Amino acid sequence: MKTIALYPGSFDPITNGHIYIAERAAAVFDEVILSVLLNSNKNSTFSVKERCEMAEESLKHVKNIKVDNFDGLLIDYAKQKKASVIIRGLRAMSDFEYEFQMALMNRKLAPEIETFFIVTDPKYSYVSSSSIREIFHFGGTVDNVVPECVFKKLIEHFKINN
Repeated sequence: MKTIALYPGSFDPITNGHIYIAERAAAVFDEVILSVLLNSNKNSTFSVKERCEMAEESLKHVKNIKVDNFDGLLIDYAKQKKASVIIRGLRAMSDFEYEFQMALMNRKLAPEIETFFIVTDPKYSYVSSSSIREIFHFGGTVDNVVPECVFKKLIEHFKINN
């Protein structure tokens, strides 16, 4: 039986840390769906379409990863996609506390869906999408922690919006 895993997140933008987690998940599961969240409560820097395009470009070398987007309850989306696993990346203990609570809630809603935690490579433990945006906005270097297509998109976005 084919095991489908969801890797959900805002990916605004996708970072090398996200890619590391996705690649590790793809080595374990038959299919991984990187699922870009459309969160109307959040002011995203990039549109869902742009985030999906950056993720697709960044992960095109991994054949068993697909990119999709969703809105609503993750568990409902997981059932729709016939996923039996939710992938969550961990950078620090503070991530674990939040993710642990979410995993317990998801387990309550759908006990048949497992949460699978993957610890990032230490070289990405400080990287977050929000820190990337802030550092880049103020002239810092981020090209070593995001894929080239994301770096180009950051240049384009901040040139237009500044």
